[in-house]
Order: sequence, then C-alpha cells, then structure tokens
Amino acid sequence: SETMIPSTDEERAALNADGDEIGRNHIRPLEMDLESSVSPPDLRGNSRQDAYKLCFGAGGIYVAFLYYGSLQEDVFRFKADDGSTFQFAWFLQLLEAAANIIVGYIGRRIVGGTAGLPMKPFAITGTSQVFAKALTSLALAHGLSFPVATLAKSGKMAPVMAGQLLLGGASYSIRDYLQVAAIIGGTAILSLGKKKTGVSQSSTAGVVFIVLSLVADGITGGVQKKLKVEMSEKGMSPKPYDFMYFTNFYMGLVALIISGCLGEIISGTAFCASNPAVLLLVIQFSICSAVGQSFIFYTVAHFDPLVCSTVTTTRKIFSVLLSIFTKGHVMNAQGWVGVSIACGGILSEVQAKVSKSCTSKLQSKVSM
Repeated sequence: SETMIPSTDEERAALNADGDEIGRNHIRPLEMDLESSVSPPDLRGNSRQDAYKLCFGAGGIYVAFLYYGSLQEDVFRFKADDGSTFQFAWFLQLLEAAANIIVGYIGRRIVGGTAGLPMKPFAITGTSQVFAKALTSLALAHGLSFPVATLAKSGKMAPVMAGQLLLGGASYSIRDYLQVAAIIGGTAILSLGKKKTGVSQSSTAGVVFIVLSLVADGITGGVQKKLKVEMSEKGMSPKPYDFMYFTNFYMGLVALIISGCLGEIISGTAFCASNPAVLLLVIQFSICSAVGQSFIFYTVAHFDPLVCSTVTTTRKIFSVLLSIFTKGHVMNAQGWVGVSIACGGILSEVQAKVSKSCTSKLQSKVSM
C-alpha cells in the first residue's frame, strides 16, 4: 500500500504529537534542541517498546483470565467419587481474595502506598464485588453453563444504564441501547436453547443468581465512581495496588463472615482435603486471579484505560469460545445464533469506545 507522507509542518507536528516518527524536515523548537543536544528522540524505538509492553500486558491478561475462566468452570463441574460436587462459592471467594490480598500487599510494599485513604468506599465496593463474584459462582454451581454466564456478565452495562437513567438523569444513544439489547438478547437465545442432546443450557436458579450478580455489578460501578470523586476532592491519588489490597481486604472479610456462617470453611476444606484434584484447581484459580489483576494494573499504568477495557472485554468472547470447544458444549443452531448476536453486541461496544476515544483526542488537538 502507498505510504502517505506529511507535506506541511502542521501535519508533521500532528504526527509528532501522536508519538509517531518525526518528519525529516520538521523544524524543532530551540528548547527541544537544548534539552536533547545529542540527537532527537528515537520515537520508533519508543513505539517498539510500547508494542512490547502492550504484548506483555495484554498477553498476560489473556493467558491469566482465559485460564481463570477455564479453571472456574472445571471447579464447578468437578464430581467426586461419591457423586458430590463443589458447592462452596463463598469459600472459593475467600481463597481468591486471600491470594489478591497477598499480591496487593507485596505490590504496595514495592511501589509504595497512599496514606490516609477513606475505608468506607472500599468496604462498600468490596462488599458489592464479592457478592457479584460469589453469585456468579453460585449460578455455575446451580447448573448455568459457563458460556451463558460469561455472556450474561458482559451485559453488566444494563443495570448501570438503568441506575443512571433512574437516579442520575443520564441519557444514552440508540446504539447504546441496541448494544445492550444484543448482548442480553443473544444470551437469552443461548440460555433458552437446547443442546443437541436436548438438555437446557441453564437452570432457573442459575439464571436468578446471574441476574443478582448483574445487580451487584451495577452497585459496584456506582460506588467506584463515587470513590473516584471523593478521592479527587481530597486531592488523593490511590495507586493501583491500593485498590487491589483494600478492595480485596473487604472482599475477603465479607467472604470470611458469610462462609463461616454457612459452614463452608469447614465443609469446603474437608471437600478439598478429600479431593486433592479440586484443591489444585482452586489454588490455580486463586493464583490466576491475582496474576491477572496485576497484568491489568500494569496495562492501565502504561496505556490508556480504553486499551485495558478492550482487552478484558474481547477476552470474554475468547473465554466463551474456549469453553464451547474444549469443555464439551454441543450446541444446536439456535445456540450459535445466540452466541453470534451477543458477541456482535460486545464487539460493537468495543468499537464504539475506540471511536469515541479517537474523536475526543482529535477534538482536544484541534482545540489546542
């Protein structure tokens, strides 16, 4: 393909602002010559380094969370010799939170933490997050298939939009509504469909739990937004591992209380002790969660949050496909139609975010 060469100083300046290669005839300001009298910056080298960092961060997110999803499905599909299954969702959340607390603590020790952070918002968002995750696990434990659960969780924008419309007076475009409708509609088609064997992809209890999980996600989104505003008003800038440590601390505390009250700590430990295979799955699952979160923080630290959002969102599609092709989900035509519609809604949402980000950057440059 033919390469477009900038012909004016303005075009070359725009390329420079984007971090691309500086045009040969670009006139550099005197201040820049004084700051780097040896040679101009090698932006191609910087671009190459950014590409390596993106591959490292995005690759880490994909590997960690693809394996995370696969392990989660394996945990709840596990059957002991006596036919019993793993039903200890809150015990699982306790172990997952513990792994994240350890990594978050180590991260704060290495990069430093922020003193004087208010704990109430962390307690609220930690509580809502652990409920969202535990309810998703309960949905899987009660027969909801992993592809249905994952696609349903991709529609978490629905409760967020509902809350903003009812409480915040927000407005959304027709495309926003269509995207959410596609995700929810596609998930419903898949959920109501039958396998070729005639078995349903979901159960009533599983659907109820996943809906409650989405509600918890909506609460989490609202609380996190309030947390950012409160931090900004106090002039505080929490570091990534601050969020990881304190949020998971309260997630673990809630999981400890609930799993203790339900007797899951004793029964879950006994089940794992009697079934070393599932114990290994649980340990790997918890480690993947902590490692994946670290890669997310790494990616956000080096790139626009949109990049991380795009990676984590598209990862769900691959998780669904990986589950279908490796876990024995044999679907009929209706199931594939549902998957296609829901994935189309997810990809449309990603494209809209990218387009909006590019437009905002272009407008900011024009205003300058």
